[in-house]
Amino acid sequence: MNEGKYLRFSKDSPESKALLEWWRGLENNRGDRAALRRCRSLTEVVFVPSYHRLRQELLHFGNVDSEGLAITVALAAQVKADNSEHTLAQQMALPKAGGSAKVSGLRFRRLLKIQRREDMYHAMIRIMALLGSSLNLISLAESVYWWNDLTRKKWAFEYYTNAPSEK
Repeated sequence: MNEGKYLRFSKDSPESKALLEWWRGLENNRGDRAALRRCRSLTEVVFVPSYHRLRQELLHFGNVDSEGLAITVALAAQVKADNSEHTLAQQMALPKAGGSAKVSGLRFRRLLKIQRREDMYHAMIRIMALLGSSLNLISLAESVYWWNDLTRKKWAFEYYTNAPSEK
């Protein structure tokens, strides 16, 4: 185990590769995906064996924040297609048919105010529905695993740079 080392979910990191492999494995194990999708809290996620399979794999790369991984796993199970063309915040800003952002400026600002991961989990389920559950899985993992002020600032810059109508 790599004590003192923290996980990084970046484009080509081994942690990201392990997450993507685990996520693709959910396609062959629909029972695990369904169990994760039925979870109503992050505590329930920890009771699902597939969470622990990924956790054990990630322990090879560094310390694992159990709650950060729980929200990452729960939301990853909701993703239907990995779309790595844009970051998650950029995807929220992309215009829908009417020209406004897929995620309104008001909803986005509410999202940025969230502090607790449990609250973030429920808000992100709704956001993912607005995005059609096709989103950048690595950007999602990096953001929700490390949900903090730095992540919120990064999201604000990415969102408002790409959604000028929402300023």
